[in-house]
Amino acid sequence: MLSDTPEPIRAIDDDRLRLVFTCCHPALAMEARVALTLRMVGGLTVPEIARAFLVQEAALGQRITRAKAKIKAAKIPYHVPSREDLPTRVTGVLAVLYLIFNEGYLASGPEMEAVRSDLTAEAIRLTRLVRDLMPADGEVAGLLALMLLTEARRTARVSASGELVALDDQDRGAWDRELIAEGHALVRARLSSGQAPGRYQILAAINAVHTDARDLRSTDWSQIVALYDQLARLDPSPIVRLNRAIAVAELDGPEVALAEIENLPLEGYHALHAANAHLLRRLGRNEESRAAYERAIELAGNAAETAYLIRCRDQLAGSEPRPLPGK
Repeated sequence: MLSDTPEPIRAIDDDRLRLVFTCCHPALAMEARVALTLRMVGGLTVPEIARAFLVQEAALGQRITRAKAKIKAAKIPYHVPSREDLPTRVTGVLAVLYLIFNEGYLASGPEMEAVRSDLTAEAIRLTRLVRDLMPADGEVAGLLALMLLTEARRTARVSASGELVALDDQDRGAWDRELIAEGHALVRARLSSGQAPGRYQILAAINAVHTDARDLRSTDWSQIVALYDQLARLDPSPIVRLNRAIAVAELDGPEVALAEIENLPLEGYHALHAANAHLLRRLGRNEESRAAYERAIELAGNAAETAYLIRCRDQLAGSEPRPLPGK
């Protein structure tokens, strides 16, 4: 006789993924459940999670503490969810896996190696398992495609001397073509589905455009800007606006891009100052560019990125502009 009880997630023979789904309880606010899961299951430190959220460590620690207190006060049951519970939890799960991957793709702390392949590999592995579990979910497929297309460039992103290599300088022949082919296939499948894409699907499509280009000049920047416009309607965050402005600079020039990033509330984010420095350099405003590079160097956590920014600053006089690090 068949049971009416929903099949538990223990059907997935993976302890870590089971814990991630269990910790991403919908009773907690999204940021709280993601931060708590990253700390308790993902293995990330409080400083690493704080840098991912662009908040102070103390504020992040308080967020985690409040989440634990709510669990205790509300007596939230931390049981393994059934299959019917998964749709209410998968958004948090994907956010956790995305942030774990990002920390591996470019570690935020100076004490870490530039790229932590253990984290990127684990994030991809778990995302593949989620896709096996929820094959019809477009955002699961989108996140997997995004990870694959990003991971494909990993070995070309850091030089032998340990310096970050900008997208324009990367040896595209060293990119992993199998991962790119798999990522492109996932993106095409989502585009042909006719369903409105979510955040991860759009980010994957942007990466598909980058990995489809022979070089920086042949990149379809108008398509990338159009995709960022679509993304901004879903996620009008300052980070999205910053990345869009970098693409706009390739179409409309650095002055237009500078105007777009001028008032973004990202003073403590090194990438804003790196973008500002690069754009000012293209306009020949070297003293302003130098000051922006100095601020970016001060804020950058990763040693490989710091080395790249120092070289850009030191090459200001009489040199051609350097491209921003590819993401």
